[in-house]
Amino acid sequence: MQNTQKARVAYQNKVRTWFLLGGIAVLLLLAIVFYRNNLQKQKAKIKIQRAYDDLKATQQQLIHAEKMASLGELTAGIAHEIQNPLNFVNNFSEVNKDLLTEMTEEMEKGNMGEAKQLAKNVIDNHDKINHHGKRADAIVKGMLQHTRTGSGQKEPTDINALCDECLRLAYHGLRAKDKNFNAAIETDFDNAIGKINLIPHEIGRAILNMINNAFYAVKEKEKRLAAIGQGGSPARPNDSVGQAAGRDYEPKVVIRSKKLGDEIEIRIKDNGIGIQQKILDKIFQPFFTTKPTGQGTGLGLSLAYDIITKGHGGELAFVTEEGEGTEFIIVLPYKE
Repeated sequence: MQNTQKARVAYQNKVRTWFLLGGIAVLLLLAIVFYRNNLQKQKAKIKIQRAYDDLKATQQQLIHAEKMASLGELTAGIAHEIQNPLNFVNNFSEVNKDLLTEMTEEMEKGNMGEAKQLAKNVIDNHDKINHHGKRADAIVKGMLQHTRTGSGQKEPTDINALCDECLRLAYHGLRAKDKNFNAAIETDFDNAIGKINLIPHEIGRAILNMINNAFYAVKEKEKRLAAIGQGGSPARPNDSVGQAAGRDYEPKVVIRSKKLGDEIEIRIKDNGIGIQQKILDKIFQPFFTTKPTGQGTGLGLSLAYDIITKGHGGELAFVTEEGEGTEFIIVLPYKE
């Protein structure tokens, strides 16, 4: 009995030992599994972080590309617009040189009356040179206002002057690339607005993007109608643009501003191709564009939406009719 008892105790100890070793083995296996899973998670986390960083960098590059494209539009408009006052300055300078030469000759002959008249003409031309020089200076300052990055601080801004400047720059920029393009431009600004607190270069960029889109729309409609008139066919045979081929078409872009209580409303309207119904919910999405490859990054309206809604607490909406035109409506809080 004692031997049996000893054998049973020894067996129980042996069983306990095996259970203990088995438990240790299971725990060790679980530890290895958990370690490998944690290691894989760490590697996956590093990959995700790298992918996120790459995505952010790509987004910044695309945003920069959009800003540079916008700057290119501005530069074309500036170059075209500044040429006019420079031509005046050069022409009046040449005329003044001839007048001074003639005045010298008249003085040598003793014709003081004629010399005084020529001197008066020189002074008048000098005033014109000064006027057009200041005009060129104002254009350059306007360009600097648009292109500077600024501190992002709001400052009192004449929104009507900003809209008018953006309209002229967009139109001249397009004319610089296509001299055959012409469009009617109409403005209706509410003088009761005065100056309001805005980040001018940001709002200017947003407005410029929408005006550029408006000119693109009217130019595209004109091109389609011209193709139909020459025996071609529109991109979509059932498009109402095709139905309008027989009518006289004048490209037109209108920009209006109005003070509505504690808000400012800016409307940018065109009589272009309009927006297709199937893409109405996509036009503010980043990287979405209907323009051909190389003509747009798809960030213009997306950036404009962020600038107006997030940067200034405003609203951006639109109404459109395919084949007839589009009107963008900007609403900004009125804060003097």
